[in-house]
Amino acid sequence: MRKYDDTYQHKGLRNQLVTVLRNKGITDEEVLRAINQIPRHFFLDSAFDKIAYEDRAFPIGEGQTISQPYTVAYQTQLLQLKRNEKILEIGTGSAYQASVLAEMGARVFTIERQKRLFEENKNFIFKLKYPNLKFFYGDGFEGLPTFAPFDKVIITAAAPFIPPKLVAQMKTGGFMVIPVDEGSSQRMLRITRKEDGTYSEEYFDSFSFVPMLTGKNG
Repeated sequence: MRKYDDTYQHKGLRNQLVTVLRNKGITDEEVLRAINQIPRHFFLDSAFDKIAYEDRAFPIGEGQTISQPYTVAYQTQLLQLKRNEKILEIGTGSAYQASVLAEMGARVFTIERQKRLFEENKNFIFKLKYPNLKFFYGDGFEGLPTFAPFDKVIITAAAPFIPPKLVAQMKTGGFMVIPVDEGSSQRMLRITRKEDGTYSEEYFDSFSFVPMLTGKNG
């Protein structure tokens, strides 16, 4: 049985990680506070305990990864999150990104297409800390129309295009942060939905994500 101990050493490593993120250009203090609060090692196999606070991605099974902390902080900063906003996340993975959003006071609705990861997250005791975090098993391209509209949408996988069904589930003036492209790297976009249902695009840095796939697996 996995022990969930958050030691002084872990907290010290988190402080160091926050310093790294700050030096890389993350300026949103609420984002940095959330990352400093959340024990990232809880979201990984215990074999990663000593390296969980390095600024890099790690495998979590099913061909998926827990994103590099800088990537999590970068996407979260682009969301310009406000407390109690309703957020749709596509690609739960380890649920680390979703927990950062929940720690910041958002109401998070997160979708995972990999059944095993969904089941693991459903039973993960740390999530009890966040009653504002809801898990769903499904196809991310479909979103969650029953719970729409959303203030913000965040995609944590490489999308081949901007999914129109997700744009339709955004509030007017809402943001979507999404890495787009099918190559080895993706451009981070922030789109803003307009009143007529179209959207404007802003372009940011390039990152590397696992691909966003259709359907459910498992």
